[in-house]
Amino acid sequence: MTTNKEIVDNETCPAQALLKLLSGKWKPEIFRLAVEAPLRFSSLLHQIEGSNKQTLAVALRELEEVSFLERIVIKQKPLHIEYHLTEKGKSLIPVFKQLESLG
Repeated sequence: MTTNKEIVDNETCPAQALLKLLSGKWKPEIFRLAVEAPLRFSSLLHQIEGSNKQTLAVALRELEEVSFLERIVIKQKPLHIEYHLTEKGKSLIPVFKQLESLG
């Protein structure tokens, strides 16, 4: 018989893996904002109260590394960068909606 402790401690549990990828400073908030519209770094700094350049850059990079966000360079003057949800990131929207309904 499987106990709840075995499920939670199991490192191969998909839910645990997902929570690990999305945990960290600002990641849930970045994800929430990315669902609404493409993101620009400066806009995120203003929208996420208490954020700073260093921790925000790390969180964005980590979300990009796991393919939840895509960094797109817009080649116009002035040059700017936008972050968009990838298809993998969009596939998590129902998961977040389900979690939201529990609260």
